[in-house]
Amino acid sequence: MSKRHSAKYKIDRRMGENLWGRPKSPVNQRSYGPGQHGQRRKQKVSDFGLQLRAKQKLKGYYGNLTEKQFSRTYEEAARRKGNTSENLIGLLESRLDAIVYRAKFVPTVFAARQFVNHGHVQVNGKRVNIASYRCKAGDVITVREKSRNMALVLEAVASSERDFCDYVTVDQKGLSATFVRAPELAEVPYPVKMEPNLVVEFYAS
Repeated sequence: MSKRHSAKYKIDRRMGENLWGRPKSPVNQRSYGPGQHGQRRKQKVSDFGLQLRAKQKLKGYYGNLTEKQFSRTYEEAARRKGNTSENLIGLLESRLDAIVYRAKFVPTVFAARQFVNHGHVQVNGKRVNIASYRCKAGDVITVREKSRNMALVLEAVASSERDFCDYVTVDQKGLSATFVRAPELAEVPYPVKMEPNLVVEFYAS
């Protein structure tokens, strides 16, 4: 597992973008990179640099994904029929932790992974504690009865910070969500521009 728990906003500073659209992001005050050379003049980035940046941005958005996990997801997307970049987004959004985040059961993608790992979530009535579990269309994801009064959950449900998306239907009172289908890139509410086509180029080169 990646060890970016306490420094999750470092990637925001490194990319110069507010990846999750959160009001607490340091990029809102300092839009330059971290460190003593963060404000130096930016040099022209090569094609490889743009591809690497696109990969790091997409991988970073989903929290604690390791390079191995992300490359395996890409390989699965490449094996499937159709557009590889669209397949990649669909697979990433099919992850259980991503759906828990989209359903607004927790405030961040990092919290979503931990929430699932600690056994607070059920899929079709059965407890699942694997964040990378791939949900299928029609799967019903619920917060366990014992976990519904956690401060983390109550705070996230009451927050108006994020909007719901069309491919996950949510029952806020019952703290349950149904995964309707794997989305296309245009449907995913990324706060910043994601370029999975450059990610495909990165792995194909």
